[in-house]
Amino acid sequence: MLELRDIHTYYGAIHALKGVTLTVREGEIVTLIGANGAGKSTTLMTISGVTPAREGSVTFQGRDITRQSTDKTVAMGLTQVPEGRMIFPALTVRENLLMGAYLRNRRDDLGKDENYVYELFPVLKERRRQPGGTLSGGEQQMLAIGRAIMARPRMLLLDEPSLGLAPIVVENIFAVIKRINEEGTTVLLVEQNAQMALQTAHRGYVLATGEVILEGSSQELITNPSVRAAYLGLD
Repeated sequence: MLELRDIHTYYGAIHALKGVTLTVREGEIVTLIGANGAGKSTTLMTISGVTPAREGSVTFQGRDITRQSTDKTVAMGLTQVPEGRMIFPALTVRENLLMGAYLRNRRDDLGKDENYVYELFPVLKERRRQPGGTLSGGEQQMLAIGRAIMARPRMLLLDEPSLGLAPIVVENIFAVIKRINEEGTTVLLVEQNAQMALQTAHRGYVLATGEVILEGSSQELITNPSVRAAYLGLD
């Protein structure tokens, strides 16, 4: 479904991604793990077109989207939940959700999709008339994911969904990630909590200073001595 081939991305003179190559097959959850500054978020921004690659190619469903505008990529079914949630704080919860459906051609079944989000995150239904900025951090993360779901993505890019959240909220969010994947949405997950990410994903890639240094099934990475020592805090 998604292929990055020899991607080089820059921030000015800073060479952030140095030949990243990876694939995501339809129906998978694939995770990117690595230390801060490894290039994980930059990889997602490159896929989305927010920070286009200078060299290499990004292909989604057989179509080259390397330098395509972000709105066209979203319209194709590739949606990102950014790090830091980036909700609209002055809009209500419901208005935030409806913004997620902005590019959809068919809008007659928005109510069905909105109710689906409320089923996934019941607290959002209770808060639907509140401004998004009044929600807790965990609730804002739920809202950001719900907003992305309203776009009806074929593939979801998730950037640090557990960042700064209480363990019980993290468990809830990862249960939802598993559910939406089982119901047909492919997921590429960037996550600082490597243990949780690898327990959730089918496969993973390890990034270091803008390069892929390891790849394999989640089980292979969990049992890899260097991954265990560097990212899982295990001997």
